[in-house]
Formats: sequence, C-alpha cells, structure tokens
Amino acid sequence: MLTKILNSLRVGALSLMAILTLSVHAQSALPETGLTVGVAGDAPFVIHNPQNNSLEGISLTIWENIADKKNWEYQYKYFTTVDEALTALQQGEVDLLAGPISITSERVEKFLFSQPYYQSSLTIASRDENASIWGKIKPFFSMQLLIAVAIFLSLLAIVGLLFWLAERKHSPEQFPADPKRGIANGMWLAIVTMSTTGYGDMAPVSLKGRVVAGCWMIISLIFATSMIAGIASTLTVSSFSSSTITQVEQFPGKKIAASAGSPAIGFIEEHQGQKVLVNNLSQAMERLKDKSVDGVVFDRPQLLFYKNKHKAENIHIPSAEYYKQGYGFAFRADSKLVNDVNLVLLRLAEDQKIEQIMAEYLGDK
Repeated sequence: MLTKILNSLRVGALSLMAILTLSVHAQSALPETGLTVGVAGDAPFVIHNPQNNSLEGISLTIWENIADKKNWEYQYKYFTTVDEALTALQQGEVDLLAGPISITSERVEKFLFSQPYYQSSLTIASRDENASIWGKIKPFFSMQLLIAVAIFLSLLAIVGLLFWLAERKHSPEQFPADPKRGIANGMWLAIVTMSTTGYGDMAPVSLKGRVVAGCWMIISLIFATSMIAGIASTLTVSSFSSSTITQVEQFPGKKIAASAGSPAIGFIEEHQGQKVLVNNLSQAMERLKDKSVDGVVFDRPQLLFYKNKHKAENIHIPSAEYYKQGYGFAFRADSKLVNDVNLVLLRLAEDQKIEQIMAEYLGDK
C-alpha cells in the first residue's frame, strides 16, 4: 500500500515538472522585453505618418488583434521598404514582419510565413489621358497611311489613263479627246469597278478596254484587302502607343516602375518592359505623374486605395489581374510563433473579424 502511494506521488511530481517545463518553454519563445515587430509596406495595409511616427493599417490592426488574444507585448520598428525589412528579419533585428508581405516561393526558402490573411494580385496603373479630337483622327494622318493613299491615287491615275487610251477612239462620248476629262472619267470608272458599285453610266466597249477592266478588277481586290489591313494595323499601333496601358502586351519599350524585391520585377521582365526600381508606391506614382515612367506595376489593393485618395490625378487601372498571391506575417526560420499566430488568424477569420477590418479600410465589397 505504501509502495502504491509513493509511486502515485512520484508520477504526480513528474507530471508537475513536465507542465512547468512546458510552461517555461512556451514563455521562452518570447523575449523578456517583448516582441519587436518589423513593419513595411504601403497603404492601406501599412499607413505611416512621419510627422508623429504613428503606424496603422490593415496588417497592423490584424496583428494587434492577434497580440491582444495572446497577451503579447510588442514594439514596432518601421522600415521604408519590404526588402529592407526582410533583411532585418533574416539578421535577427526583428522577431516577425507585419505588412503586405507577399508569400512567394523564393521567400519561403528563407522565412516562415503565417497562413494568408488576404489574397492579392498585381495590376497596372497608367495615366488616363482622354484623347482630343486631333488625337482621335491623328492615326489617319500617319506616314504609312498617307503613303498607302498616295500609291492608291497614283494607281487610279494609271488605270484611268489606260482606260482613256483604250476607249477614246471607240467611245468618245464616255472618254473625250481632252486628256483631263478623259483620264478623270477613266479614274471614275476604275473607282466604280473597284467598289463593285456598277452605276452603268460607263462601260468599256473595246477589247483593250475590257482587258484593262478585267485586270483592274483582280488587282483592286488584292489592293483593297491590303489597304484595309494596313489601316487596321495603323489604328492598332496607334492605340498601343497611347499613354494609357491596358494590357501587358503594351509593355515592350515602356518604362514600368515597381518596388525593389517585389514579384512585379519578374513580371515586368517577363513581358519585356523596362523596369524602373522605386522604394514605395508613393515614389512610383510621383514618377508616373511627372511622366518619367509610362506605368506602374503594384499590388492591386494598394493601387485602388491610392486612386481613390487621388482622384484628380486621372489614374487608369484596368480590370486585369496578374500573379495571384497571399499576404501573410513573416517569421525567421527558427521562430516558434507561427502556430500560435495561425491559430488566432483562423479564429479571427471564423468570427469574420478580418473581414470587418478589411471593410473598414477598403469598403464593403
């Protein structure tokens, strides 16, 4: 009986020691001074007021909810770029990183990430310049189109001359001896024949005239098709040369701004754009405004938020979205905080708290 009591006491003591050990281990995951949270990114996920050095935004509001649930103490450390913040995280200057941090395969090789709390994508911003009346008719005065019209008129004059030479002796009422009137009538017959209008006011009566008419019918079909294709090509090229970028096919030869270290860099290079590196969205949009770049590739929610706050700048954002990607909190590879953060994120999502936070900044969808 005494042996059983001693064994029970021994088991209880071991259990208590295990609980205390686990408790101490759990507490040791946090520094004694609290967590240092790196912050980087653009509005509305990170809104930095340099005047009083205050920080707010979607990412920080979500983090503050997590820290409140876990009773974690923390302090923020702001970085001007995500690239700089990731370097600080890798070097151990901060314990985790909050902001619109895209979860990419390249970053996952170096860091741990929480589950995504927002699904984002890349999109394009450019200047929305409404075309003037001259801008709309300018394509019709391009050099290529003018050359095509000159060739067409020259060809009409030659055919008109041939009609006059072939018909002037056989049909003087249609093709007078006067060269000006005769060739003009010949050009009119060429146009009527080409357009298949067939008014019936003129028709070749000689064999030579009919041979000229037959050859012209075949040549005009080919020429008309080529001319229409040329006009369509001119209009297409003109639309692509517009300052408003609506699709990635317009990237070749254009200067496109993007944040250093962003997935947007690879996206621009893939579509043959000339990348221009910037530190943040504000810098990119300033370059777009002063026309030192033709477009900006950035995360869609940040661009939409910026456009809504700067309506006078006439920014064009197409509906197309590219490179779907999630935003998450980034941690060092040896961090013990990921599971706790994921658990709270799931609870916040289930309680629709994250959705409420998004609605506060982005508006109801």
